[in-house]
Amino acid sequence: MLKPNLHSSLLSRGLKLSHLRLMVALAATPSLGQAAEALGITQPAASRLLAEIDRICGYRVHLRAGRGLALTEVGQALALRADRILTELRDTAREIDAFGQGRVGQVAIGAVTAPALDIVLPALQAARVDHPNIQIDVAVAPSDVLFEQLMAGRLDFIIARVPQHVDPLVVSALHVAAEPVDFVVRRDHPLLGRAVLTWDDLAQYDWVLPLRGNPLADAVLARFSELGQAAPRMRMTTSSFLLTMAQLQQSESIAPLSAAVAAQFARGQNSALAVLPIKTGIAVRPYSILQRRAGALTLAAQQILAIIHKVMSQA
Repeated sequence: MLKPNLHSSLLSRGLKLSHLRLMVALAATPSLGQAAEALGITQPAASRLLAEIDRICGYRVHLRAGRGLALTEVGQALALRADRILTELRDTAREIDAFGQGRVGQVAIGAVTAPALDIVLPALQAARVDHPNIQIDVAVAPSDVLFEQLMAGRLDFIIARVPQHVDPLVVSALHVAAEPVDFVVRRDHPLLGRAVLTWDDLAQYDWVLPLRGNPLADAVLARFSELGQAAPRMRMTTSSFLLTMAQLQQSESIAPLSAAVAAQFARGQNSALAVLPIKTGIAVRPYSILQRRAGALTLAAQQILAIIHKVMSQA
């Protein structure tokens, strides 16, 4: 009887994939010749592998049975494990190949509100069809917040503006579009009944604006100044889109929103909000697709970015 070495692993004793494949083949047929043929090797080669398995395991894994052979209990246990190991390796190879081709993975992107609705949302819908195994996490926030997360490596790329206080050379930027602005109110707002709407009319109402320093707030205040108007009364300043929406619906306040966002939330007679019929003449400076110059996108992130470019080209 062979003497087992219980203090060393089978791998350290030389067990190889060729041994595992032979055990799986022998579990399917009692003939060493047929097992060798299934593996594409000669019968003498298979016989040598079988002897090596006995030596490595320290136990007989087979017995002669007439013109064929039969696996012992040890051999059956090894063949069962071998089959599981080979299956796992095949699955691992497929998974690695999928990752390598960018068909599987996790992507984290960020966007300011307008491109999140106009670009990212339709891109996500397309990605669910073309790349269902890529998990996509989306952060919607002001540009400075997204930029900080991008540079910290928590986001793969963002659609935002480069904050004015940072070096733009730390990112690569592809300009997307300027952001036209509309003024939005609740559906039954008194100004919606005016035949002619002036900037003096607008100044009589409370406004909900982003915090000072935000490009949208700066653009609105600059437009009032250009027209010789005093800055509108500001009942609320907030960076929260949800709080802005709630304030509009519960008061007679006015809020500037990108035209894309306004179209989403003030579209149709059944919507709670409406766009004031006045040409604002305001367009916030362009946002861009931003990536860190230091570091490369994963293949999965490249796949999603390609979909975003396609959505932009079709807009």
